[in-house]
Amino acid sequence: MVNGISLHALEWGQPGRPALCFLHGGSAHAHWFDAVVPAFVDRFHVISLDQRGHGESGWAPDGKYGTEQFASDLREVMDAMRWGRVVVVGHSMGGHNAMGFSAWYPDRVRGLCVVDSRPSLPAERLEAMHRRGHRGPRRHETLAAALASFRLLPSETTAAPELLAHLGRQGIAERDGRFLYRFDPNANGARRPVDGWALLPRIQAPTLLVRGGLSPIMPAEMADRMVTAIPNAKLVTIPGAYHHLVLDAPEAFTRLLDDFLRGLPD
Repeated sequence: MVNGISLHALEWGQPGRPALCFLHGGSAHAHWFDAVVPAFVDRFHVISLDQRGHGESGWAPDGKYGTEQFASDLREVMDAMRWGRVVVVGHSMGGHNAMGFSAWYPDRVRGLCVVDSRPSLPAERLEAMHRRGHRGPRRHETLAAALASFRLLPSETTAAPELLAHLGRQGIAERDGRFLYRFDPNANGARRPVDGWALLPRIQAPTLLVRGGLSPIMPAEMADRMVTAIPNAKLVTIPGAYHHLVLDAPEAFTRLLDDFLRGLPD
């Protein structure tokens, strides 16, 4: 129980090893990194966290889905895990939350990897997110119908079909005889991301920024601004990958992350 919410995480590796935490994007879940995590379980104590309102974690009873709440949850999870410092890897919404966490709690962060994420959301994108959330969950009569409706957002991807099918299966739950995604619609409808541009200079940890070469979410110009604003940052682009690059190019991303982790100071 963290901040009044029951949070769920996938866990690998042995306690006492260096800590490594993966944070998924919006409307996603902890299994988003299943194709990446195996490379690190023999050297790290790893978790992939279902953030509040997502996956098997509880929904915020007060409807609070601000960056501050996500960051506070991670701090409390670290305390529960008895982690002093962590390397945090965040994709999309998870990357935004990881940037906020790293700026607000710099002494708790050993390294930061931001995966195709932006410091702030344009007003029109946030409004569209709120509209999606207010429509409520879509309920399906059968599991097959729910699986058939699974789509990424943005939809462009080169991910293997079997990986997408796996993510769909892991993201669906049965409730009251209907099948729906493990996700609180209010996590979109009440999402309150901070404008993180002013926070970037406060990030002290070594930082790896990774963008998909075909991604509309983290265009090259924005990534260049970010790498300039963060004091100790490096930018790498994965050619041919879209926004969901941990799905599109898991092997390439894993190699980049592995090189970054091996270069971190103790």
